[in-house]
Amino acid sequence: MTRPQPPGSHRRGADRPAPPRPPAPALVPVPGAPRRTGTGTHRAPEGRPDAAATRTASRPRRPSGPPGTAPATTVAVPAPRTAGPPPAPSAPARTLRTPSAPPDTTGTTTVLPAATRATPAPDPAPPAAPEPAPPRERASRLLGVDATRGVALLGIIAVHALVEATDDGTPTPSYLVFGGRSAALFAVLAGVSFAFMTGRARVRTPDLRATAAMLATRAGVLMVLALALSWTDPSIAALILPYYAIAFLLAIPLVALPTRVLAPLAVLLGLGIPVGSHLVRPFLPVPDLGNPSVLDLVTDPGALLSELTLTGAYPAVVWLAYMAVGIVVGRLRLSDRRTAAALLAGGVVAAAAATGLSMWLLGPGGGYAAIAAVGPPEILDSAPTIADAVTGYPDGVTPTSTWWWLATVAPHSGTPLDVVQTTGSALAVLGAVLLLASVTVRGAGPLLGHLLRPLAAAGSMTLTLYVGSILFMNSPLDDLGPWEGYLWQIAVAVGIGLAWRRAVGRGPLETVVSAPAHAVRDRLRGRARDRVA
Repeated sequence: MTRPQPPGSHRRGADRPAPPRPPAPALVPVPGAPRRTGTGTHRAPEGRPDAAATRTASRPRRPSGPPGTAPATTVAVPAPRTAGPPPAPSAPARTLRTPSAPPDTTGTTTVLPAATRATPAPDPAPPAAPEPAPPRERASRLLGVDATRGVALLGIIAVHALVEATDDGTPTPSYLVFGGRSAALFAVLAGVSFAFMTGRARVRTPDLRATAAMLATRAGVLMVLALALSWTDPSIAALILPYYAIAFLLAIPLVALPTRVLAPLAVLLGLGIPVGSHLVRPFLPVPDLGNPSVLDLVTDPGALLSELTLTGAYPAVVWLAYMAVGIVVGRLRLSDRRTAAALLAGGVVAAAAATGLSMWLLGPGGGYAAIAAVGPPEILDSAPTIADAVTGYPDGVTPTSTWWWLATVAPHSGTPLDVVQTTGSALAVLGAVLLLASVTVRGAGPLLGHLLRPLAAAGSMTLTLYVGSILFMNSPLDDLGPWEGYLWQIAVAVGIGLAWRRAVGRGPLETVVSAPAHAVRDRLRGRARDRVA
């Protein structure tokens, strides 16, 4: 094996001389010039040529070392080739290393300009904990919320189809279970839908106009549907839809609030609005508790507005508290089982505490005696006991004859304790169904899936099924007994929900409400983009 010769020399003693090898790139020394290295700048001693302090063109070398190293190679500029004997071998180049680069064993000079000087790379961060797949989270959240809507639909149909009180005025068990709670659950879920429609976060100023227009359009279309349903003259007193439409309008500013502000505001609304309503209702017109019509809107709009907002069966200002709670809840990570468990536990505690406090205030606290003393007089004749009378008497609001009325948790009483109790029950139901949905989506509860998915199918089109139930109960077709008619309605609602969801998707009336709202929002967003462009 031939021993390699230094650059610029050739082998001697061969029969045939080898052709001259091209000269090695010559380094152009600049005596006394500053030399840049990976650690600083220094000047070569006077009279001593520094082969490393050269004019070079630097380009980075492709990293080949372990993470955190960034080696770079500098290519020396060759001197112009001239005719004549090859130049003498140049002095061996000194190898310079940057602090983060491994030792250079190639014999090339590494000189880094200031702009490209390598710095130590930070240690790689530890891998983040794996999060659940977004599709699974979304499936769990939607299944749980839709199934909870289905539960609310079962409750609201029960209130309409079943008997509320016996002949002597005693409230029935079905009314004690579903009365007030189902409507409150609907209102909380309406707030959750608001949160979903606004990206589960506060709406910032650039998009606030488009979002407000979308929500206002939904409220307007819902009011039109409510007035059209009232035109059929249903025997069901106090349709909930017109009250919801007003509550939707009142809730629009809430979507612009951060959660840290909205959460305490929801508490203040739930506790403060019933007190304020108790103060102002004596000065407002007495409600007729009928279903509003276009004629009422034209002939006496003030009385209609008063009834829908403060004095009616579902006063919108009171239901605004439910929607505020729903918006806060909708911004949470509902697919997390810890969140669902917290909703369940917190809801049970709130409902139990409100009920217990009400029982103490009205019983040992003297509330029943005070109410019986001041009336109204028909209270004592409405039920066998004062407790049953107080439970079954309110119809949206309580009388204002005494402040003791605010101590009741009677269905549809609209008192502070009633708001706390019904909000707690709504959160408990939502948390329980979300827990079941999380188990179902993870494949651990196939039997639960057979229960939840029909409920979710019906819950995905509650507006359509609610209107259908009202029309059915006011038609000659409803010649069934209370329980028989209720069970038939539930079976039909679940069957229609499953078939429609599989064949079409969104319910027909849900599309009627959402399509124009989304069109208005998209149009305003397009105009905003055009102005920016």
